Amino acid sequence: MNKITQPEHTLWRNWRGLSGWNFYFLTKFALLWFGYLNFHALPNLVFMAFLLMPIPSPRLHRWRHIIAIPIGIGLFYHDTWLPGINSIISQGSQLTSFSPQYLLELTNRFINWQMVGVAFVMLIAYQFLAQWIRVTAFTVTALVWLNVVNMTDPAMAWLPTNNTASASSPVAAQADKAAPGNESQPVTNGPPTNANLTAYLEQFYDQEKARATTFPTTLPADAQPFDVLIINICSLSWADLEATNLQNHPLWAKMDIMFTRFNSATAYSGPAAIRLLRASCGQPSHHDLYQPANQQCYLFDNLAKLGFKQQLMLDHSGVFGDYLKNLRAEGDLQAPLMSQAGISNELASFDGEPIYNDLELLNRWLDQQKKGTDARTATFFNLIPLHDGNRFVGANKGADYQPRAQKLLDQLSSFLDELQQSGRKVMVVIVPEHGAALVGDKMQMSGLRDIPSPNITHTPVGIKLIGMQAPHLGSPLEIKTPSSYLAISELVSRLVDGKVFNAPSVDWQALTQGLPQTDVISENDNAIVMQYQGKPYIRLNGGDWVPYPQ
Repeated sequence: MNKITQPEHTLWRNWRGLSGWNFYFLTKFALLWFGYLNFHALPNLVFMAFLLMPIPSPRLHRWRHIIAIPIGIGLFYHDTWLPGINSIISQGSQLTSFSPQYLLELTNRFINWQMVGVAFVMLIAYQFLAQWIRVTAFTVTALVWLNVVNMTDPAMAWLPTNNTASASSPVAAQADKAAPGNESQPVTNGPPTNANLTAYLEQFYDQEKARATTFPTTLPADAQPFDVLIINICSLSWADLEATNLQNHPLWAKMDIMFTRFNSATAYSGPAAIRLLRASCGQPSHHDLYQPANQQCYLFDNLAKLGFKQQLMLDHSGVFGDYLKNLRAEGDLQAPLMSQAGISNELASFDGEPIYNDLELLNRWLDQQKKGTDARTATFFNLIPLHDGNRFVGANKGADYQPRAQKLLDQLSSFLDELQQSGRKVMVVIVPEHGAALVGDKMQMSGLRDIPSPNITHTPVGIKLIGMQAPHLGSPLEIKTPSSYLAISELVSRLVDGKVFNAPSVDWQALTQGLPQTDVISENDNAIVMQYQGKPYIRLNGGDWVPYPQ
């Protein structure tokens, strides 16, 4: 009887395993475990199947490995929290204006030397264990398990996260959902599935479209003239203050009102300015920021209709990122830019432009107010000395954040004292654009703000009424409910007649009662971060929602 033999090229004889690609996937598993990846389970499984597919020809097998290299690199990038290609392309022109020293500094920050060390140890361990263990079997099993878990739990609850929410942090549980003034906010009574999170976001934006501040059509005959000065600070959050031990700076004690849970809703300067200038309407999506808005949304236009002359100050040129153009086109702020001639500068920005001394600019503003004939003014002042990459004139290295922040807060505190002595009636609103990302997290390195993380968008907002007859409280009244720009607009509308300045006493609780509350939802062009049932979730590039790594 002839022995029947199987052909030499039977497919099962050509299974070669993953070889060095095992280390590729093991590295991803380790980064996923520590929360450094936005892991896409199914594309990785497909890529693994492509690598394992038996190919009889050794030559074609080698070509498969060559073809797999760019695919693997692209998939690895896709699995990271790094900015998407669209974001990089949209900001490419801005990157070209960065100084070489700043680009080198960013590159050095990008490298996580601790993780490089972990990867080296893993490589040695893999090379050692692969002599006796079929690592491919473990890799395949692990990736199949991740896909099964992902299908049964789309929210990826198996990722290690910190479930403890601090009441003082932007990820604190919103236990006060039923508080007065917040009855119209979206409900959060379903599990955090992808569908529920998307529905919650859509409901939020639908409800925000219906919210607006009602300003009086005219001022009463006994209205008191005063000035509104809005100081919009780039790169200052509670996390930055805590990192530099400036959360208890004397400036904050001088405030009459402090919003301790204010959300800037974005991590970039242009969108932040537009949101502030359109504060009289509910929070729009990032896309809608660059669409025509109802005229009643523009805070400075509402004030102008009541006789407040618009004024504009910058401590920079406003050229970078078309900032000044955005103020005009999207924020409807057409006031001429106050002259910067003769103002000194100790700092230069990351693109080499001068940053003018803020105290000198504020004093110039005060001098012009004294000499001017306008009874009421509304001024928008944007300042950027805390922006990442700024350096002292003549220096090549970026200036440390702490001394810059200390000086700026000292200058603002000093100016409030000068303003108090001037006898003018002024409503000062200090509202940062966003934080500096001084301390990075698992999603993005220090200084990177492509993702509007809670630490970046949780900003200190203070209001000080200068020239009042009523005595200062001694410590500011804290607004502890989740708030955003609509609350500022509402407070301005309540004070617009100026009568509070001549009142012998002020009921601050009544004045701030029922201010609009706004759920913590922040958005950049390609990233949305929102709080749901006391925990933050993120969606990148229109994909699925995942828990924000803690």
